[in-house]
Amino acid sequence: MRRKPVRKSIIVTAVIVIIALIGLSTYQYFTTNERTPRSPDGGGQAAPPPEQPDWCPAVEFISAPGTWESSQSDDPINPQANKRSFMLSITQPLQQEYTPDHVKVWTLPYTAQFQSIQSREEMTYDDSRNEGTATLNAELSYMNETCPNTQFILSGFSQGAVIVGDIASEIGQGRGVIPADKVIGAAMIADGRRENGVGINPGNDLGGVGAEIALAPVEGLVQPIVPGASMRGARDGGFGALQDRAYQICAPNDSICDAPYDVGNALGRAQELVEANGLHARYASNPNVIPDTTANQWVVDWARQAINNI
Repeated sequence: MRRKPVRKSIIVTAVIVIIALIGLSTYQYFTTNERTPRSPDGGGQAAPPPEQPDWCPAVEFISAPGTWESSQSDDPINPQANKRSFMLSITQPLQQEYTPDHVKVWTLPYTAQFQSIQSREEMTYDDSRNEGTATLNAELSYMNETCPNTQFILSGFSQGAVIVGDIASEIGQGRGVIPADKVIGAAMIADGRRENGVGINPGNDLGGVGAEIALAPVEGLVQPIVPGASMRGARDGGFGALQDRAYQICAPNDSICDAPYDVGNALGRAQELVEANGLHARYASNPNVIPDTTANQWVVDWARQAINNI
């Protein structure tokens, strides 16, 4: 007579265990299915790449013009601010060769000025550069969010090269608005922060550095001539993950990107920043930058090859 309660407790315990096992199996089933991406046919394969609008291009080629070659109100698809802009000799051939749904060619619209003692009414170099950087980053961010499968090529000349180089450095070190694996490559022409061994030089050997590096130690002497133009020195960390696809193009002896380390004539060097003439103005015709070609033609050929290999 005393065995019945024991038998009943055993039965109750067994029922509780069975219910617990069923609950655990159900929980594992649902949590496993939530964690595993499923293909449209119900299989366990990885999810397909994210979809994007039909108008999204495979590649966006971004062009950053130099000082006095752009304006804040310019049309980024059909720029008109300066019809003699060096970067047009690169972007126009690409626009003629590729349709917009394949390659979107976008030119940075920014003030692109450089205040000096001769042009006090212009925007300072720092303000112009900051404006251009913010605008370019906004375009990258918008395109990356809207068109997640689009890849990017970055290129710039002079002040535009500084902007592109700074952004490429941030992206390469994981601090940019897009990941490094979205960038096919970057080409900087006459970058004021260029230094040997940082990025790839496809042209003739260079002995100097960018003016912002050469003049950084004497920035106080430079400011009276170019107020609001910070000489920021070298880019901390270089190009990071983009080191093997960041190209630095510079004409030997161009005072903007191949300035001597000796800054004894700091005032004369600062004046060269303002004038930006001579070698700095002849990248479309100078045969002494890259053997057997010109700087602009090299960038066009490089971009074409990169686009066609995707």
